[in-house]
Amino acid sequence: QVQLVESGGGLVQAGGSLRLSCAASERTFSPYAMGWFRQIPGKPRTFVAAIKWRSGNTYYADSMRGRFTISRDDALNMIYLQMTSLKSEDTAVYFCGAKHFDYSNSGAVYYPRDYTDWGQGTRVTVSS
Repeated sequence: QVQLVESGGGLVQAGGSLRLSCAASERTFSPYAMGWFRQIPGKPRTFVAAIKWRSGNTYYADSMRGRFTISRDDALNMIYLQMTSLKSEDTAVYFCGAKHFDYSNSGAVYYPRDYTDWGQGTRVTVSS
């Protein structure tokens, strides 16, 4: 429904920072929420951060809170994930996804199954 393209991944040493970007193809972009998820080999995709579009409220997984910041640029149809104090365990492929509607009226933004559109992912490798 909407094309999403992540960028900004790469190799960084522990303690460093990276900013990931996700560009949306739609001129008018107003999902229920946008989220960042990550995945490592042999593991399921897990929640990192999300932003609800209407309210601007942000949500973070416990291990990322205080280190990662999700934000958006409405003019550019972009969302960002600013990552600081990176650890080796942050190494993963990072995906952005769009949750278009809260069908269950739960208010949740944590579950990959609720996101219907995904980017191709961008790889982050943190050396230690």
